[in-house]
Amino acid sequence: MTILIFLIVLAIAVFIILYRNNSNSNNVYKFINKKVGALYDRYAPYSFKVVREKVKELGQEYTPRQYAIQVIVFAVGAAVVTYLYFYNIIVSIIYAIAAVAVIPYLTYLRCKRLYSEFIFEQIQVYTTNTIMEFATTQSFVKALEGVYSSNVLEDPVKSDVKMMIDLAYENGTIEQSIEYMNSKYDYFIVRNMHQLFLQITNEGAKDSGESLENMSQDIDMLVESVYRDRIDRATFHKKFLQFGILLYLMVMLVQFMLGIETYNQMLEDWWVVLLLHGIIWLNTYFILSGEKYYNEDVGAE
Repeated sequence: MTILIFLIVLAIAVFIILYRNNSNSNNVYKFINKKVGALYDRYAPYSFKVVREKVKELGQEYTPRQYAIQVIVFAVGAAVVTYLYFYNIIVSIIYAIAAVAVIPYLTYLRCKRLYSEFIFEQIQVYTTNTIMEFATTQSFVKALEGVYSSNVLEDPVKSDVKMMIDLAYENGTIEQSIEYMNSKYDYFIVRNMHQLFLQITNEGAKDSGESLENMSQDIDMLVESVYRDRIDRATFHKKFLQFGILLYLMVMLVQFMLGIETYNQMLEDWWVVLLLHGIIWLNTYFILSGEKYYNEDVGAE
């Protein structure tokens, strides 16, 4: 235990020294960022690269310093917890490395969540403003042009709206434009709004004000439910992580009940060690599954 404490204190001390020394700190962080970025560009899927670039553009990407803190927290936390399980430095180091290896996956989930939230907000802006423009122009294409020229949208939604306009002029109809947007953004509000505009355009409805008003109310209700769901998810996520950490520390209760000497004797049996590994793996899978649930399908219907 003394050796583990020494290693933890040493790691923290090194980090503090680098943190306080701004010039060296910047060099270290730039070096880490460069190496990790090169590895990421080489192996990350193209779709995720686009997502992460948008997250960076939104200013919500972690800085190298934040990633460094995350690495230290994960490594030290995993080392301490697993040492309490096995009282083995080698095993603790292996689990510390494994814990750090999970960080890219958590980054992937976080970026997907932020991107999903951004897209949903853009879809909300797209549908709301298109309805407002249509109420004035009574033309779907003119409404799209008004939304596009107002610069209320950001890429990729803005570029897709431009594509819709080009398809409408190229084909002389709005069917292909609607099919294109529906395939890109499979949201209930998008499909319903497009169906309404298609019906009005094809049937030449004269009084569409009531239908547009009902559509706007549906969008407002949906947006309210989505944001309420985000708040509920965030509350659940906080409690879930607290519960997951407590599960890891249950071994301390077992040691308190049995006594350290009895516990160390039990560690000499291979099946006890295997059982403890299984507990750690199962709890880790439980936490990662919760993280996946929290970060996926945000804003989806």
